[in-house]
Formats: sequence, structure tokens, C-alpha cells
Amino acid sequence: MDVKHVSGGRTGAADGEPRTDPAVGPAGRGMEAVISASFVLLLIAAMARFLTHHPGAPATWWVIALTTLLAVAYVGRPAVDGAIAPRWRRAWLGVFALGWVALVLQAPSFAWSAVAIVYTALQLLPARAALALITVLTVLVVVAQVRINGPDPLLIVVPPVVAGLAATVFTHMQRQAARQRSLIEDLVRTRRVLASSQRRAGMLAERERLSMEIHDTLAQALSSQRMLLQAAERLWAADPEAAHRHMTTASDIAERNLVEARRFVHDLAPADLSGGGGLPEALRALARRETAAGAAAEGTAAGARTGGPTVRFRIDGDPVPLPPAVEAGLLRVAQGAVANVREHAHASDAVLTLSYLDEDVVLDIADNGCGFTPGQQGTQGPAPRRGHGLRAMEVRLRQLDGTLTVESHPGDGTVVSAAVPLRASGPAAGPDEERPA
Repeated sequence: MDVKHVSGGRTGAADGEPRTDPAVGPAGRGMEAVISASFVLLLIAAMARFLTHHPGAPATWWVIALTTLLAVAYVGRPAVDGAIAPRWRRAWLGVFALGWVALVLQAPSFAWSAVAIVYTALQLLPARAALALITVLTVLVVVAQVRINGPDPLLIVVPPVVAGLAATVFTHMQRQAARQRSLIEDLVRTRRVLASSQRRAGMLAERERLSMEIHDTLAQALSSQRMLLQAAERLWAADPEAAHRHMTTASDIAERNLVEARRFVHDLAPADLSGGGGLPEALRALARRETAAGAAAEGTAAGARTGGPTVRFRIDGDPVPLPPAVEAGLLRVAQGAVANVREHAHASDAVLTLSYLDEDVVLDIADNGCGFTPGQQGTQGPAPRRGHGLRAMEVRLRQLDGTLTVESHPGDGTVVSAAVPLRASGPAAGPDEERPA
């Protein structure tokens, strides 16, 4: 499998392809420096031995010149490798190996510097070519040692063992480096995909939040304003004072809605919860506003009802402090449910009931409207697909680990019940009460 570096270095591949240089980064450059220094020291030692054992030999000058040339070429190779094509690097290695062979044939002590050439061959050549060159180098080393010391079994065995060990260790290092590069590339790709998914999830969550807030606040208020303005238009000539009251009420709703819009854009608590009265007082205010708006918009020439329902609020049980997120969520559920009653139920009465039970806080919104068929999955299943409101309620309650139950039948009204587990305890208000708005 082809593997590429994440950054820097040369490109490598598996067996049969040019090998990969593991010298990437400071540690790799340090390894290159150590091997280059070792090669130069071996050349100097071999040249010193040649000069001491063969003083005044005719080949002295070209041995010195070739040794110097090989040392400079080997030390300078890492600096120019990145700017040279692979085929030229392999050609350089071939010429370099021939120069080393010439030295070994002239002075067998140069054979010990073959270790550095083994390393370079494994770097630059495909696996089979590198092993073939290493075999040739090993044979030359054995021959050179036999020429110097005679047929010593130890000198015949040691060079192949050292060459095989060096090749095995280097190959293992290459494979480990390739695996690490592959893992790094996979991690980088995974991180990019995850970051993209998180950004998309964040965008969708924010879009969902805004859509629910708009449905439960702006849309409700616009519906009430429309109803009031229509009533004012009907009464404009016959009862200017009543029409003016409707206009004033619509203006108040618009002002309050502007405050709500600013608060949910900044992800603040609903305005009804900012007064300090908690959820019961916020629900009571909601019932009062809806009742007033419905009464203001009611009335036609024929006497038919065109306004909203009369909304009452009641509280059961001993109130306990609730987390702000639970209070905000239940208030939004109440707003959405009341909006559905006003828009779809054609009801004359609705009751908001907030119940504090042993383990749950439950908000029920019941109306005497036309009702509907909740669906085929029963009242405990997902809420029926009836516009955005019920779906928004489901989402809010799911975020609070709560449940939404819808009970309805055509002609028998509807009860929407939202239950959230209690996360705090302790009395907070007065006894059970029921008050019309």
C-alpha cells in the first residue's frame, strides 16, 4: 500500500518500490548525522591503516583522493536529496558503490565502511535491489577480510550476520514509520470529518432552536396581532374607542415580542421568567394575556365567536425550585400548545395545569375544541405530525429527558401533557389554587 508523509520527507512504498527514508524530523536528521560521521571515521581509519601498512605505495594519492571524494559525497547527500529525482539518487548510489569497491580492492580495510552503504541502499533502492546490493557488499567484505587475515571462520560468519541484522532492523523501522504515517493521515482525515460534522450539527441545532423560539414567540404574537387588527378594522367605524383599544393591545404585543426576539437571539431566558415569579407566575401571565387577546378580538355582526379561548391556569401540589432550562422549556411548550389551541382547535376554553408530583413536574394543556386523531402509535408514542408546534415540543422535552403525551379525539377536545423529571426539591410557593385569567 502506498504511503505518503503528512509533511516533509520523501515518499515511500512497500516491497518492490523505492524505499522510504525514515529520517523525518529532528530525530531522523540526527540519525543521518550519526551515520555520516561513522562512515567518515571508518574511511579515515581505513586510510590511516593503508598509509601505515603501505608507505610510499604508488596508489597512495588516488586512494587519498577517492577517500576524500567519497566522504564529501556521503556527508553532502542528505542536503540535496530532496531536490534530486529518485532515479538520479539511485544512479548516485551506483557510482558511489563502484568507488567504494575500487577502494576495497586496493585496500581491504575499507570494507568495514560498508555498514553505511547498507543503510543508504535500503533508503534509496527497491527492496529486492537493495538486498542484492547488500549481498554483493557482504561478499566483498568477507573476501577483503580473508585477504587480510586468512580464512578465519569468525570473519566469514560475522559480516553476513551483521548485514542481515542491519537490513532486518532498518526494514522493521521503515514499516513502523509507514504505519505511523498512515495512522496520522487517518487521524487527520477523521478529525476533519468530525470537525465538519460538529459544525453542521451545531448549525442544525441552532437552526432548530431558532425555529422553535420563533414558533413559540414571534409566530404566536403575530397571530394575536393579526386577530386584534382584524377586530379593530371591523370596529373602526362603529366603535372607534374599542378599535383604539385593540390597536393599543396589538402594539403592546409587538413591544413584548421585540423583547422576546432579542432575548432568544442572545439565548436568554424568556421574558416572562425574568421577573422572579418563576414558572407558575409566567404561566399565569400567559393565560391572562391569551384570555385578554381573545376577548378583545371577539365579536361579529352575526354574533359568532372570532376571538381566542378563555385560558385559565391552575397549580397542583407543592411547587419546588426547577432548573432554569426546565422552566424555560415548559413555558415554551405551554406557549406552543396555546398557539395550537388558538389556531386550530376552535375552542372556547383551555386550562393550563402545572402539577408537582413526587418524581415529575407535569404541565397539562386541555381544551374543549374540535380535537383530532393523534395517529396510529398511541398516546404514549411520538406526537402526531400536525405542523411544527408538536414537533418542537417533542424536541424541547427530549432535551430535558422529558416526555410528551397527546390525547385527543375528533369532537372531544385535546389534552397535551408534558412531563419532566424533578431535579430539585423543597417548597417554593403556596397551596393548590385555580384562578381564571
